[in-house]
Amino acid sequence: MSNALRNVAGFLDRHFEEAIASACLTLVAVCVFLQVVLRYGFGMALTWTEELSGFAMAWAVYMGAALGVRERFHIRILIGVVALPKTLGLPTILLADFLWLAFNVLMIRFGGEYLTLLWTQTAIAPALDIDQFWPQTIIVIGYSLMTLRLAQIYVLWWRKGARGLPGMPKEFQEAVGDV
Repeated sequence: MSNALRNVAGFLDRHFEEAIASACLTLVAVCVFLQVVLRYGFGMALTWTEELSGFAMAWAVYMGAALGVRERFHIRILIGVVALPKTLGLPTILLADFLWLAFNVLMIRFGGEYLTLLWTQTAIAPALDIDQFWPQTIIVIGYSLMTLRLAQIYVLWWRKGARGLPGMPKEFQEAVGDV
């Protein structure tokens, strides 16, 4: 792999979810601001801003969830594991992540079925006049990204000798000790 391609892949690995989530949140803010200014400043309203901001918010939430997986920002990790005895930390993380993975797989499956339904039974968003299939793809994309990031955590943990807790920052590793 060339150096430039490696740099792009590294950038996407570090910033993909946050770039999309940030763009979507910016879009939500612009839509809401535009609607407020037009409604209260000029006495008129745009019909499409509410629908667009709703779609953008859903994309921001799912991208933020995938970012949370990558960074291990989920509250269950930080509070629960530190409170456990050292010998229970790793089995608890492994069980929780396995259950989470199973849930993600179910959501990908059912999300795929939902997208198949939307593909065969066209539903048009009324204000934007676009097929609902496209914005709703975030369900499968979001859970797939969460699954990919969870797998990535375990691959990196395994490569580093499977010591400590998978994906936990050093300060939390020190709090629970070497498992």
